[in-house]
Amino acid sequence: MSASPTHTAQASVSYALARNRLGPFAIGSAIASSVAPLTVITLVVPLALAATGLLGFPIAIIAVAAILMIYAVGYLAMARHIPNAGAFYAYVAHGIGRPFGVGTSWFALATYTSFQLCCYGAFGAAIGAPLLSDWLGFDVHWFIPAVLAWALVALLGANEVKLSGYVLVFLVVAETVLVVLYSLAIMLTSGFTFSGAAMSVGDLSGPSLGVLIVLGATSFAGVEQAVVYIEESKDPKRTIPVATYVTVAVIGAAYALASWVQISAAGPKPIDRATAEGADLFFNEAAVMLGHGAVTVGKVLLGTGLVAALLAFHNAITRYTFALGREGVLPRVFGRCTIKGAPRNASLAQTALALAVLIVYAIAGWDPLVQLFYWGSTTGGLGILLLYALTSIAVIGFFARRSYGENLWRRRFAPLLATAVLLVVAYLAVDNLAALYGVTPGTGPARIVPIALLAIFAAGTTWGLILRRTRPEIYEGIGRGARSATASASGLSAIL
Repeated sequence: MSASPTHTAQASVSYALARNRLGPFAIGSAIASSVAPLTVITLVVPLALAATGLLGFPIAIIAVAAILMIYAVGYLAMARHIPNAGAFYAYVAHGIGRPFGVGTSWFALATYTSFQLCCYGAFGAAIGAPLLSDWLGFDVHWFIPAVLAWALVALLGANEVKLSGYVLVFLVVAETVLVVLYSLAIMLTSGFTFSGAAMSVGDLSGPSLGVLIVLGATSFAGVEQAVVYIEESKDPKRTIPVATYVTVAVIGAAYALASWVQISAAGPKPIDRATAEGADLFFNEAAVMLGHGAVTVGKVLLGTGLVAALLAFHNAITRYTFALGREGVLPRVFGRCTIKGAPRNASLAQTALALAVLIVYAIAGWDPLVQLFYWGSTTGGLGILLLYALTSIAVIGFFARRSYGENLWRRRFAPLLATAVLLVVAYLAVDNLAALYGVTPGTGPARIVPIALLAIFAAGTTWGLILRRTRPEIYEGIGRGARSATASASGLSAIL
């Protein structure tokens, strides 16, 4: 018996994201919000200086931008042929194998979750608590503002992407403008001169290369998310590449300039100032020219920028979870959407996880700025670097079987070059984890993080093998998105 119109409509509501909603600017704003320009300049840069003792952050940004431009060639070429909100997961499944695709999906979820959770720590400890304490006249625990941000993200994340898109556009434009204006103000301050040490290519050699590239990758985390929105974009073959390349170029230029300015203005001992002033360093430097009000305005916009990053990562995580639920790799309840195309069940699950982590940190009394923000963002940077390398290998495997009309540069030479560079840098990063986290070798996150990431990938891959043996109909649909066996069984294939 043929499916009724009602049944077909319900299937499309349950298993399809909202289509034709996002243009290049909206997607660019979403991924720029993930990289959070003001957060990187005011939090990542001084904390990285303090933890590693290295000044080469600006030159590392330029190097990472160049790597990403080459990496994106093959990555976006594959996206044209594998439109899937699961991105990394789908590409590895098609290019290397389905079990590894499932392992990659778990790894990607852990990486993005690490990025999102670290932003809660920064918002609560560096912005929310100090500002509220000043305004109210008594000490406010960091957990209070963190939960307020959590509630806002929960509300916006559970609704259609167009609503949160408006918020992201406004917030990312505001913080990017502030980074540029404050950088100009610092440069116009009497006595300012650029530091040659911060742009020395000497830092991009030996063990420090891996450390700086991970910190650079942390700063760009989210630029690959354009393809996560591919099912919701307008004219995806044009929209996704434009959003990706323009965002990498603009954000890379802003990062390199602003971090160079910040380090240069810190005087002869920038590492000591970064250690002492932390997130206030950039604002204090701008206040010399603009007055103390610049500090307050900067902190407010840093707070809104962190909320934007929280929302952007939340949206990316829920779309990964949705993609896995739609295909039956995770419980199918996560693969259902509201009538307006919002993956609400996946959103609520991520919201619950975030709250649980915040409660644990608050009860345990752990440092939200170092042990949640810096360690979390650094773990995310390491994870994203490894995901880039794995996906680049998958691109080579995918196009090795068929050209799909792509030229040699896009399907072979660029992916090979990107893979070689990424594997070398990833090795150096893993080999120097203690310097990256600023801890004694073999202790704390330098010991726990690689074991945890490997265990997550291995567990996901094992689950993929179990599905091959026990649920072959689901296994065959891995990485196929809306065309998966699960979606077909729901009746969705009839309308695609």
